Order: sequence, then structure tokens, then C-alpha cells
Amino acid sequence: MATTLTAFARSRTRGVTARKRQGHRLFAIVLALAAALRVLVMLGYDTAQLYWYDSFTYLDTAVHMRPQGALHPAGYSWFLWLLRPFHSVEVVAGVQHAMGLGIGVMIYVLLRRRSLPGWGASLATVPVLFDPSFVRLEHAILSDLQVIFLVVAALLVVMWRERVSTRAAALAGLLLALAGLTRTAAVPLLGLLVLYLLLRRAGWRRIVAAAVAGALPLLAYAGWYAQHHGRFALSGSDGVALWARTMTFADCSIIRPPAKEAVLCPNGTVVDAASEYVWAPGASLNRLPGDRFAYNDLARSFALRAIAAQPLDYLREVAVNTSLAFTWEPVPHPDRVTPMSTFPHGSWTLPEQHGLIGKVRREYDTGIRGMSSVEPWGTILAAYPYPWFLHGTLFGVLLLAGGAGSIGRRRAALLPWTFSMFLLVAPVAALDFDHRYVLPAIPFACVAAALAVHGYRAGGIAPGRRADYRVPV
Repeated sequence: MATTLTAFARSRTRGVTARKRQGHRLFAIVLALAAALRVLVMLGYDTAQLYWYDSFTYLDTAVHMRPQGALHPAGYSWFLWLLRPFHSVEVVAGVQHAMGLGIGVMIYVLLRRRSLPGWGASLATVPVLFDPSFVRLEHAILSDLQVIFLVVAALLVVMWRERVSTRAAALAGLLLALAGLTRTAAVPLLGLLVLYLLLRRAGWRRIVAAAVAGALPLLAYAGWYAQHHGRFALSGSDGVALWARTMTFADCSIIRPPAKEAVLCPNGTVVDAASEYVWAPGASLNRLPGDRFAYNDLARSFALRAIAAQPLDYLREVAVNTSLAFTWEPVPHPDRVTPMSTFPHGSWTLPEQHGLIGKVRREYDTGIRGMSSVEPWGTILAAYPYPWFLHGTLFGVLLLAGGAGSIGRRRAALLPWTFSMFLLVAPVAALDFDHRYVLPAIPFACVAAALAVHGYRAGGIAPGRRADYRVPV
């Protein structure tokens, strides 16, 4: 009898091991194809994609290492500084492509750790690894990919074990702080992590570790910013952005702002998206003397007053703009931007009239130029099929699935789903909808949906594991 039981146990163990290896082999194929796609992109374009003026402010900050006064914190510029010895934006793009593959690996590892089958974990990585929007982001000198990488790493750390350790909580807090110093929209994720640990009853040591490890870098950066700009903050544009958000609905007959803020009321200038008010020459803010960002505090005060006076109008605008993320076909927003679900083909020049471009070319990479397609690879990339509904409508389905897995007794999907919803809605609430701003939310929606579906199939408990990951009711 004992011999029979031993043989049975060994056969079960061999079966489980074989299934794990088969799942890993499947993901290895997926990863190899994703890597081949990125090699094709590196061959298909003659340089990295640079945008005026975001890319050049990041590169300039990387050279001079001082916080930029208006829009961008310096977190991404620190990454660019590390790669400055190569004097090549192409090298930056290559490293970012490797980071994109790393995001897929982290998602796969996390889901396998949560006992998902290999095919399910592999499927959850497909949008990140094969959506042209993500691959193009990797090929651009923009901060978004670094934010995604850091937040996915934080999620992996905090969900690695069913009971979060103090060290893991601190590391997750630090990673989220670095994400916040890359894009300020990610700063509140630290608060969501602390709230999650409270709901998990993780213990005061872990909660304090996450909060302190996250807060210290933010406070240090704010102090560094204050030394250069005289203001304890992470950036100098939050008020201007929120003011632009209110311009789509603000009615000063309802708001009744004081005289010093009344100059920021809508003046009849109409543009097709809230973010366009930041730059529209005729907008009330831009008719004031001096730099628009010098009025950041005044703009914030007006915006908060407008939201308090017209909360339903504000929520309506946020909801309508957020819904653009789920369309079956892409919707331009603003109209001058054409969203694409394929790789572009052609050439793109730089606005050489701006002195900052020449300055960055001299100081960071003398080979900086506009990007062009390289044949025959460019034509092959242009024919790469990836339906838009997989980017938009499927994203909405994933959020619904993840939301269902975040309520009731089974809440394994709660943290990634909360991250996804915040990363989707926060940029819209703070400024405007942008197809690019949607991308950071997608990986977490994939993780949440995978955990939710697996949780319901398995009854909420991973095979062979305790249900310690459930949030107490």
C-alpha cells in the first residue's frame, strides 16, 4: 500500500513538473517572438523617436542635473544620465526595449507565482509584448515606459508572497516613489499601497516601512526642487494642468471667483481638448504677462474653486474623456493627434528652429536627428497587424473582469485593478485624456483580469496554498 501511494505521489509530482515546463516553454516562444519584433523595430527605424519638446527637456536635464521647473520631474532624466556615456539615443531605445521584455517577464512570473497555468500567464503578457503602442513607447525618449516598469516591479514585490514582508513593503514603497519621481501622476500609488496593506492587516511595521521608504525620496526631491525654484514641490505645472481641465466646463457666473482669479475665467477661446488650453495663445492664462507656469498657484486655486462649484460638470467631463479609452475604433483627441494601432512608415523631421535641440545635440548625442523608416523592414512593420479593439474594447473587458475579482470575499485582483483604474482616470482628472496616457493602465488590467478569472475557476484559493492573500472583510 505504501509503495503504491509513493508511486502515485511521484507520478503526480512528475506530472506537475512537466506541466510547469510546458508552460515555461510556451512563454519562451512568446518572449522570443516579442524579442524578434523589437529587433525588427530597431532595424526598421534609423534612430529613436524624439518628441518636441518633452524628449529634449528630459535629455537637457540629464546633462545638467537640475530639476526642470515646469512639467517633468527628473526621474527619467536620471536614467538618461546613466546612459549618457554612450552618447546615443539609439542605445537608450535598445535598453528600453529590453525593459519592455522585462515587464512581460515580471507579469508572467507573478501570475505563475499565483498558480496560473502557463498558457494563462503567457496570454496576459500579450498586450504588453505585442501591442505596437507599447513597442513604439519603448522606442521613444519618453518617461512612460520607466513608470510602467517600476510600478510592475513594485506589484511583483508586494504580491510575491501571500504575506507581505517588511523588506518587500519597503522595496515596493521605494519603487513607487521612483515611479512618482518619473511622472508625478504615479505618486498617489504609494497611498494606494499603504491603504492596501491596511486592508490586508499587514501589521504596522510593514505599513510604516512602505510609507517611509516611499516618502523619503519624494521629500528629498521636493527639497532639491525648492533649492532651485524656491518652492517645495515635485513640479510646477499641476495647477496649470488642472486649470486647463476646468476650461471645458467652467462657468464663472456659477464659480464667482475673486478678482485676482477672475482673469483666468474662460474668455471665449474654444479648442477641441482640455490639454490644448495649456498652449492655446488665446486662452486666458496665456494672455497674462510672463511665463504661463509662473501662475501655477493661482491657476490651481481657480481650478479647485471651479470643481467645488461645478462638481457634476467636472465628473461628466472626466467620465466622457475616460470612455475614449474603450472605443472599437480609435478616436482622435485632440483632433491634431492621429491614434495608430500600427507602426508608422515614413520620415519625421525635428523643428530645428528651437535652440534646445541644437544644445542637446551638442551635449548628449551629436547624432540626434529626425526618425525615418529603413527598408525593407519599415514596410514589414507597417503591415504588422494588431486590431485596435484589442487595445481599446478588450481593455474595458479586462477592467470589468478585474473589478469583479476585486469585490466580495475573493480579492486577489484588488491591488492591480486599483492601480489600473487610478492610472487610467488620474491623468484625465488632472488634465485630459491622451491615448498614450492609457498605456500604463493596461498591464495592471491584464494582471487583475487573469487573477480574477483564475480565482473564480479555482474557488479563490491557489492549489496547495493557504488563502492568506484574501483581504479580511
